[in-house]
Amino acid sequence: MTSVSFFRLQQLLFAGAFLFLFFIQGVVVAQQKAYNIADYGAVGDGKTNNAVALQKAIDAASNAGGGRVVVPSGATYLTGPFNLKSNIEFEVQVNARVLASPDEKLYTQSAFKDNKGEGSIWIGGQNLNNVTLCGAGTLDGNGISFMGAELEDSYVLKPFNVVDPRPHLLTIMGGKNIRIRDLNIKNSAYWTVHLIGCDDVAIDNITLLNSLKVRNSDGIDVDHSKNVRISNCYIESGDDCICLKNRREYEEFGACENIVVSNCTMSSRSCAIKIGSENMDRISRVLINNCIITKSNRGIGIQNRDEGTVSDVIFSNILIDSHLFSDVWWGKAEPIYVTAYRRANGNNKDAGWRFPKGQTEGRIGKVSNITFSNIKATSENGVYVGGETPGMVSNIMFDQVDLNITKTTNIPGGVYDRRPSKVEGLIKAKIAGFYLDESENITIRNSSLTWGANRPDYYGGAIQKEKAKQVVVKQLDERFEK
Repeated sequence: MTSVSFFRLQQLLFAGAFLFLFFIQGVVVAQQKAYNIADYGAVGDGKTNNAVALQKAIDAASNAGGGRVVVPSGATYLTGPFNLKSNIEFEVQVNARVLASPDEKLYTQSAFKDNKGEGSIWIGGQNLNNVTLCGAGTLDGNGISFMGAELEDSYVLKPFNVVDPRPHLLTIMGGKNIRIRDLNIKNSAYWTVHLIGCDDVAIDNITLLNSLKVRNSDGIDVDHSKNVRISNCYIESGDDCICLKNRREYEEFGACENIVVSNCTMSSRSCAIKIGSENMDRISRVLINNCIITKSNRGIGIQNRDEGTVSDVIFSNILIDSHLFSDVWWGKAEPIYVTAYRRANGNNKDAGWRFPKGQTEGRIGKVSNITFSNIKATSENGVYVGGETPGMVSNIMFDQVDLNITKTTNIPGGVYDRRPSKVEGLIKAKIAGFYLDESENITIRNSSLTWGANRPDYYGGAIQKEKAKQVVVKQLDERFEK
């Protein structure tokens, strides 16, 4: 046999094997049983509470070893709380909507265990394996129904006694092999997608749209979770769009690590990409790349306020557009913000859950080995770096960070925001391109600063060093527009 004919035989064998595997995969998909919620009594009139029907369909699919739970297109299915189960694909078909019931009495399960003052659970699930949420339809948290009066910059939060009934849209605790893709998720009254102690999660191609006036309406919260990939998403939220954290209520799950965020577009009234403020463990090995932040308050924020540490984080290839909003929202238009301050003592409803058990004051952990590379930002404020004590913020690299600082709103500036911290929260200061407070080993290289033509008198210089040590500047070009 010639070498040519042998190579041709190899090609044919490979093609045959590929077709066989494709056929087998098609058979498996075709055999996956569909559990249509309408067959379990669901009524798509937008009025009937379909929680029982949804739960029956989910339980049937999971009990059978797995299956596809289908929310059929063309209708709105109102529902109170329900729980996902292992080995299911929850498919919300195109032009179908799952809508949270506005009846506050239905929401009794706390999103934070015994801490009942920070919202409840609408769609939940514990110790899940092999779960996919998908489809071109919509999960709608009906958030405005849980709000008080509308204000210019936000909604009034309704008073409550013990349990805050505002539902978190999706809460998965202890999940393994979780997939969320191709969905529209909107109108959450509190956090939207909350991943607690999950391992191996992929979130891809979702559109997440919350009201920009709803406080606490985080987009995606990665809490004590590992090996998480978030990609190709568009997120608008009043509060943080993507937030990494370690809440004290779930300390048994350990560190938050191995997180990748890529190709996302975000807008927030608080911080588009945030690490903290709740962090009682370790957040490390994080890559955030190829993202666009637009019409936001703060762009990127590391806001460490507890004893946990933040290390080995790279932000790269990011465009930031930020400007000032009211004091309701944390942040003063800082495009990049790296801080470590002890949490403020408080007497609010959740103060007892913010500190280690039995304590009324907290400690602060280190923030170190943070890199910002190829960041282009237009903002009303500059970069802020600072810690409460020496050594808490160190080894911060700014490489190819280009800032354009210009006044774009009528809201007064000249302020940096360190809330919620033991030290003074809002500090008045000259706005600098890089304001370096208590920190060390800071490198700025191959970067630029352009001051816009509209320069109020509180705009200062390129670098303001307060207590910063070992600051190395290797090219920082400063320009002034006329």
